[in-house]
Amino acid sequence: MADLTAIVLTKNEEKNLPDCLASLRGFASRVVVVDSGSGDRTVEIAREYGADVLVHAFTTHARQFNWALDNAGIQTEWVLRVDADERMTEAVKNECAPILALGRESGVCGITMEANFYMLGRRLRFGGAKKRKLMIFRYGCGRIEDRFIDEHTLLTEGRDVRIRARFDHYDFKSIDHFANKLNWYATREVMDVLGKNAGNAGLENAGIRRTRKLKNGLYYRLPRFLRVLCIFVFRYIFQLGFLDGVPGLIYHFMYSFMYRFLVDAKIYEAQKTGNRAQTLSALEARD
Repeated sequence: MADLTAIVLTKNEEKNLPDCLASLRGFASRVVVVDSGSGDRTVEIAREYGADVLVHAFTTHARQFNWALDNAGIQTEWVLRVDADERMTEAVKNECAPILALGRESGVCGITMEANFYMLGRRLRFGGAKKRKLMIFRYGCGRIEDRFIDEHTLLTEGRDVRIRARFDHYDFKSIDHFANKLNWYATREVMDVLGKNAGNAGLENAGIRRTRKLKNGLYYRLPRFLRVLCIFVFRYIFQLGFLDGVPGLIYHFMYSFMYRFLVDAKIYEAQKTGNRAQTLSALEARD
């Protein structure tokens, strides 16, 4: 078992949490669940699996996680940032084991990996659905960017290594939940865009810097609403998203078209009316 504390942020995650916590057994020596006031069995499930439970009011994912870093009494060498709908696979755990045994003199302070993204029971292989994240870092060597969305882990020292194995991401619960989640994400992105919180300060990962530069330097310079069609065609046609069948069509239409259209519509609304969202509550999981 690794000298590792896993931190899981929750709000009504009784459906996802058991599989997430089960995947951490034999890997994380401690699990901390930071709950935002669940009304279901999330807290009871966390305790049944031996996790320590903290309750804290939600503001943003970044601030919630950073609060956990400061208040969870972490004494392990490493920290894992994992969501309730994510699973650590055996391949990930096996590939991480020798890295987690390295000392600080190695200069390795983080582990980056990609996800296998599942929707409607199908793993999406095309169209840019994979998410790359710095999931594990040495305690005291990392913080989460203070953003409303697209918040990455920043290393304050050392370097990260990328593993080949992938974790599993079961983001999809139902069409209703996915639509609700995308609407919530759209509000978060508008808060960042209108707040001019779109820079790369402190972001060392070259791939993420490049993606963000393309998004802010190219995508947001294209005409509003037209850029929505451009990104959908790019993801679904040129990145072969259509090869993932009906689940691929649903995912890319909702994520690459509907979501991006909502962002543009909300930006337009805010600029016309002057009304902007200032705060967010935690997204509640729904079946």
